Amino acid sequence: MKVVIFPNLRKNDAYNCTLSVCELLKKSKAEVLMDNAYSGIFGSLKGVRFGKFSEFAKEADIAIAIGGDGTILRCAAAMLGTDTRLLGINTGRLGFMASVEKIDLSVLNKLFTGDYRVSERMMLQAEYKDQKGSSKYHALNDIVVSSRYSKIIEFDVFVNGNHIGNYLADGAVFSTPTGSTAYALSAGGPIIEPELECIEMNLICPHSLFVRPMIYTADSVVSIVHHSDEDVKVGFAVDGNEPLRISEGKELIIRKSSHKVKLIDMTGITFYDSLNRKLMRSLKGN
Repeated sequence: MKVVIFPNLRKNDAYNCTLSVCELLKKSKAEVLMDNAYSGIFGSLKGVRFGKFSEFAKEADIAIAIGGDGTILRCAAAMLGTDTRLLGINTGRLGFMASVEKIDLSVLNKLFTGDYRVSERMMLQAEYKDQKGSSKYHALNDIVVSSRYSKIIEFDVFVNGNHIGNYLADGAVFSTPTGSTAYALSAGGPIIEPELECIEMNLICPHSLFVRPMIYTADSVVSIVHHSDEDVKVGFAVDGNEPLRISEGKELIIRKSSHKVKLIDMTGITFYDSLNRKLMRSLKGN
């Protein structure tokens, strides 16, 4: 078995967790792969092969992201187009997408017995067309349209060519079911079971008393066109990455991506268990 490691060493305990994971994998005779960027830090580890992560992701059976949810998102983006399964180990705070906590690494032995399930998650594709051509981007969580410094923007939303509305708001969050527990939740959207397939739309601070979140079928094509002044710099961010500028009158098209992410679940903890333990903890005082 080949396993490629994707650690975020800015997270507390990620370094020690990576060492423990590598040691456990080597004891189980797995081939451990890691990007060249970590050769200076982990180069002394025996049995670890260093190279280019994008190439390793194609040949590996499993990728392990060590960090928080942001680390899992970045790892998923780097694995785009592969059939490799992804396991998240949480060394961050929430770690809602992670299947394993840093204190329970012994469950990694299940990787070698096949005692785990794989959850296939839909992604979104954003396509932006301007005078330079067309560019496509893929998101596991969400695509956010907003302005710099939270200036209010005016924009139209169309679904399958039908005009849904003209809005004044700080922006909008278009999310997958996986992303429904992230920014979309904070914007007042519903929680959606992660293996469902649909597109969720939540406006950010709409200038209206009557706007509510909307959910579209997975085969819907959503387009957004803003009509704000040029001094209001409007952009779209894919899974929290640096925003990309949207010119006034140009169309941003959002649809279901042809790519999916295969997340490994090896604890047997249900989606509702995770909701109860992680998102409800503030209500319980712990």
